[in-house]
Amino acid sequence: MRRKTIGFSVATEGLVVSAPRWVPAGEIESALQEKSRWILKKLQEQDERARKLAEQRIVWRDGTSLPFLGETVIVVLDARRTGSVLETAPDTLPGVPRLTLHVGLPQQATPEQIRDAVQSWLQRQARRVFEERCHHFARQLGVRWTRLSLSSASTRWGSASADGAIRLHWRLIHFAMPTIDYVVAHELAHLRVMDHSPRFWDVVRSVIPDVERLRDGLRDEMLPTFD
Repeated sequence: MRRKTIGFSVATEGLVVSAPRWVPAGEIESALQEKSRWILKKLQEQDERARKLAEQRIVWRDGTSLPFLGETVIVVLDARRTGSVLETAPDTLPGVPRLTLHVGLPQQATPEQIRDAVQSWLQRQARRVFEERCHHFARQLGVRWTRLSLSSASTRWGSASADGAIRLHWRLIHFAMPTIDYVVAHELAHLRVMDHSPRFWDVVRSVIPDVERLRDGLRDEMLPTFD
């Protein structure tokens, strides 16, 4: 289909202008001036997002930190340990993380070894937490789920099939429990209503009263970047 108007979009590469070949350069320049405030706003938003993404990038080394269930956990390499063990400090100063993940690797471990060990631990925790929350909300909603699988889909936090199969993105484990509960309840509610009709949202709201706040908040959540 041939474009009939001048279009603007802002992506990670910057501003993209689309226009029909017959539109003169002067008209495009006028359109740019007319949309300048919108363009500037979108460019600033893109820059802010890029800055936040850079801050979320994990550098895999001893002492690195990452979010786990809404808290910060510090990774500690400790070759004396077997596997990965989470420890909680009984008393910490305000703002100081209370969680440390002791990973059974030497100080000379490569970033890839550290990443793989931590990711494996996170996935085990995700399955444990998700199964627990599925049991909890299935009882409340009066539904029966048949199996749970972990997903790494880039565009969906979860899905549900009519046969009771639930898929949840394993990296939800980074977020606080209210967010996880919202996604779990959302997918289980589909076992009663398979669409997103008002009736469906009423079912979700019956167990997650602040569904609108959590749904909107999930759109703004940013995952740490794993290299």
